[in-house]
Amino acid sequence: MWRQAYEEARSYDAASSGRINAGWRVVNESAELTDRYSRDVVRARARDLERNSDIAQAVVHAYKRNVVGRGYTLRAMTGDDSLDNQIERAWKRWCKARNCDVTGEQSFNSILRMMVERKKYDGGILIHFCYTPGGLVPFKLQCLEVDELDITQSSPRHRGNRVVGGIEYNQYRRPVGYWFRQYDLDGYQVMDPMFIEAKNIFFYKNKHRPSQLREMSDLTPTITRVRDTNEFITAVSIKERIAALVGLVIKKTLPTGGTGRSASSRGPDGQVDYSAKKMTPGMILELGAGDDVEVVDPKSAATDATAFLKTQQGLIGSGQGLSYEAVSRDMNGATYSSARQNAQEDENTYTEEIELLTAFMSEAYEHFVISGCLTGLFAVPDFWERREEYLSHTWIKTPKKWIDPVKEANADKIALQSGQKTFQDLCAERGKDWKEAVSEIAEVLKYGHEVGVDMGGVIFGVGAAAAKQGSPGAGKEPGNPEHGGSSGQGGGKPGDTGKPSADN
Repeated sequence: MWRQAYEEARSYDAASSGRINAGWRVVNESAELTDRYSRDVVRARARDLERNSDIAQAVVHAYKRNVVGRGYTLRAMTGDDSLDNQIERAWKRWCKARNCDVTGEQSFNSILRMMVERKKYDGGILIHFCYTPGGLVPFKLQCLEVDELDITQSSPRHRGNRVVGGIEYNQYRRPVGYWFRQYDLDGYQVMDPMFIEAKNIFFYKNKHRPSQLREMSDLTPTITRVRDTNEFITAVSIKERIAALVGLVIKKTLPTGGTGRSASSRGPDGQVDYSAKKMTPGMILELGAGDDVEVVDPKSAATDATAFLKTQQGLIGSGQGLSYEAVSRDMNGATYSSARQNAQEDENTYTEEIELLTAFMSEAYEHFVISGCLTGLFAVPDFWERREEYLSHTWIKTPKKWIDPVKEANADKIALQSGQKTFQDLCAERGKDWKEAVSEIAEVLKYGHEVGVDMGGVIFGVGAAAAKQGSPGAGKEPGNPEHGGSSGQGGGKPGDTGKPSADN
């Protein structure tokens, strides 16, 4: 009976306090209370790995390569092509370091890469939208570390609010302002903190729980594993260095050596003295009578650390949502199908970061356009009446190179012909605006027609180029010599003259 009662009272094994879970003590607290006492230590340890761990750097570099890469291209969508071109050209100029950064040191792409990096190590970064004179428009970005939030501030600026961790919240936990520490040029803190309204701050971080208020390092789940792997590599390196050493042991015999003089130095007891002697290449050493030499060669146990390191790197990568190939750059044994599958899964992970990053980019773009309209850079009289239309835009990410160009091109061709993708989709995947792509193709065809070169055959595989390959007339567009077609009426059978038959 007692066994039955014990089984009924046991409930969940995961909640048991038996021998296996004896040291597993946990409590339920709000996210802020849980993170508050560990945030600074975790951030400091993550920064230590940033300085000293190549494995941690491999994870962060994978995010920087794929989330930011070579940057994003702006496509304005105001509905006015001339205004779109003007805004896009101005945005390209503003993205230079002297126009977008208050320090004049980082371009817009450099700021984006730093944001991704600081979010992985520190948990987040704060971007201050500054309105300062100078530059293309009086709008610049100031990057602030999370350490600069004044956690000692407790008095809110507005009655009824609360200040937690240097951020002032209203009754709905919505940030209304940020309190920052101030420093002089020597780095000493000034007593009075600075308050900046939330509308001028973008806090780039992830939020995992409703009660979470501040940031937490993205590397938190994998910090201990990265540390253990580094310690393992250090131990293996020491072991292999010891295994590469060779020493000598002199075995002496009793009684002591004989009498007489010798070139070798002897001690007070008359024996050959081997102290302070080292083994060198090509050395010749005179031994005492009856002495022997034994070589000490600590052979390695030949334990292969590759399998262990591969497992650890795979776990570290999966803890950050990435595949082993993405963090290790080791494609040994990977097939085309497995590489494609891992790339697609990794792309879904990067999409979460891209969504957060493009949200910041869009907010910065809106501030830029508004500043341009207020300063007269963009002549838009009815901007405030049609604000949403003039701020409409999209971002085109710089594409990656194909793994297998033939297979990728054939897949895109089939998807386009079957209607699974549109021409706009394909151009967006290649990082180009579809209107610009069509304009470029039309420009090439027009110039080729002017100089007498059949560019239609080169681009589309039709016309004269196709005829030379044994497929006369294949793909010709009737009545369009520019595409390799004849100037006569099309639609007839081969051999027709294009004129109506006598019966008609």
